[in-house]
Amino acid sequence: MGVLLAMIAVCAFSTSALFARLSAPAPAVEATFFRLLGAGVLVLTAAVLAGQGRLPARAALPRLALYGLATGLHFFFYILSLEYTSSAANSLALVYTAPAFVAVMAWVTLGERLTPRQMVGVAVVLLGVLLLTGFDLSIGLRYAVGDGLAVLSAAAFGVYSVAGRSERERYPLLLYAGLIYLLAAAWLAPAAAATFDPANYRPGNIAAIIGLAVVPLGLGHTLYNAALRRIPAAQANVLSTLEVIGGTLLVVIFLNERVSTVSIVGGAIVLLGVLAVVRRGD
Repeated sequence: MGVLLAMIAVCAFSTSALFARLSAPAPAVEATFFRLLGAGVLVLTAAVLAGQGRLPARAALPRLALYGLATGLHFFFYILSLEYTSSAANSLALVYTAPAFVAVMAWVTLGERLTPRQMVGVAVVLLGVLLLTGFDLSIGLRYAVGDGLAVLSAAAFGVYSVAGRSERERYPLLLYAGLIYLLAAAWLAPAAAATFDPANYRPGNIAAIIGLAVVPLGLGHTLYNAALRRIPAAQANVLSTLEVIGGTLLVVIFLNERVSTVSIVGGAIVLLGVLAVVRRGD
């Protein structure tokens, strides 16, 4: 069931790159703030309707606030990276170096060891995501900044994934996810307020930001958190690398971004690595 939930989640948050592109000219921090706020309200409403509306103890708030910060930074760095990197595929691929971060963090904090086969699978996935970019770590300060932001997003995603796994016994799913989204929005609120300009908003990009809140975050990442409660964090995170393929296909189809033959080969390698990690047994 955990693998199935993760796969459905991937289908949902594969739309993230497309919606993020269409959210322009809204600044990345504002688009991230509004998507987190919208998803937080949506998921917490669902939590209340499901009888999960009990607030956490005050002593837990600092820890949850830190998880919210990691969540906000993951989404902010990701959307901002799309403004700098050479393509959405390149940004997605670098973000999904996250399995390396998750494997180390889950081992250190949760004691979740990978089998030798799974270690090889993670290495294959990382090779695949690099191939998927065509090794396009572009020369030049602007592209280097974008690549760095994508890697920072990957590290924050690692914290977000391990945190979701570690909290699975303490809070119901909808309550936990909704609180984390709102706490992440709260961290970004001052920066979003400082840059806000109504002129940056039109019906098209407002719809895209609503799409970001509802589909990849409200649905996709909530299902991802559900998967984290059923399978190891590293396994769920490797499955999430399939967003590289789904997200790339969507920007190719709808935004006409080009993908090389090497990138297609990289996608196939990613699939092989994912199969190695999720297959049962040693």
